[in-house]
Amino acid sequence: MSFERTKSESLDTIELNRGNIKSFSGRLFLLTLLVFSMGCQPRVDSSIPASTTPSPHVTILGQREYLVHQQLTLVNQGSGQPEKQNLWVALIRDFPPYQQVKSMEVSPKNYTLVVDELGNHYAEFDFSKQPGGTTQMIKIDYRVDVNELAYDLSACQGELPDEFNQPELHIESANPQITVLANKLSQGKGTVCQKVRAFYDYIGDNLVYTYNGANWGAQATLGPMGADCTEYSDLLAALSRAQGIPARYFEGLLYLDSETNALARIEHAWPDVYMPLAGWVAMDPTLGREPTNRDKYFAHYTPDHIIVTMGANPSVLRGGDYWTYLYWPGNSTTIQASGNWKIELVDKKGQ
Repeated sequence: MSFERTKSESLDTIELNRGNIKSFSGRLFLLTLLVFSMGCQPRVDSSIPASTTPSPHVTILGQREYLVHQQLTLVNQGSGQPEKQNLWVALIRDFPPYQQVKSMEVSPKNYTLVVDELGNHYAEFDFSKQPGGTTQMIKIDYRVDVNELAYDLSACQGELPDEFNQPELHIESANPQITVLANKLSQGKGTVCQKVRAFYDYIGDNLVYTYNGANWGAQATLGPMGADCTEYSDLLAALSRAQGIPARYFEGLLYLDSETNALARIEHAWPDVYMPLAGWVAMDPTLGREPTNRDKYFAHYTPDHIIVTMGANPSVLRGGDYWTYLYWPGNSTTIQASGNWKIELVDKKGQ
């Protein structure tokens, strides 16, 4: 398998870097990384949880089409060649009922498709032996249809599936502070839908949006750390799971317009929560933090969200987001990596 990402490494270290919602890079000792990698090898199967099947209580209100362009650049700034250099890039895929990928073009075409335990897809590239002073470009172009969805929550009674309801890194649903708060907010709420709405409103009323450069997780939002889309999503998922309500975490892209440009960034995170009968119900507590936006982003999937990965900690990305890479040695090799996105709304009326 191959996968890459930038930064230099010495002979006895390995550099592991990630493309994150919040800028983040790390340096791990070779032994540590090898042990970690052996413990989180992705399962190469294409299974997707059956619960992604659309519910009859979901209505498609409309659809938008986008052209999505991703470009990554790997520059070998050293004089030597990396003995090993691998890059993993998360791929946008079909995810009903939210989106459908109509086309995907990947360059270079020589890559391995990897599928992780959550059904996320990745292109794995091997750029070992990249000569010093050269640049390696990766370009991925998509055509994606995104649905606008509304949910019928009028009958919110029934059983919940036994999935996506356990604590994990950044979604600390078993933490005492989280469980106490979830119990408090749930008092007097007769249905799952009412509980989740209480969590959603609490987050909008109490969190202060601050782009903070790191995912602090759900518990940190209860202190003075500040929060952005990752913590907003972490907390809603954690409060829901603390009450036994399944909740999923997505990382993806937000098509920015005059309204959303002031509320978030193109790299974005949001959750969905399982409601009886309705199934998985989308919401965006970050965009809904203003009182005037609350109803717009609760039980309503606006067609400006494009899913890239599901899960707060996909194993292939090793703690990163969107893409990650590794290489060695670093005594004569210095790999600098960068990436960017561009999203174009297709004007179907003009076609």
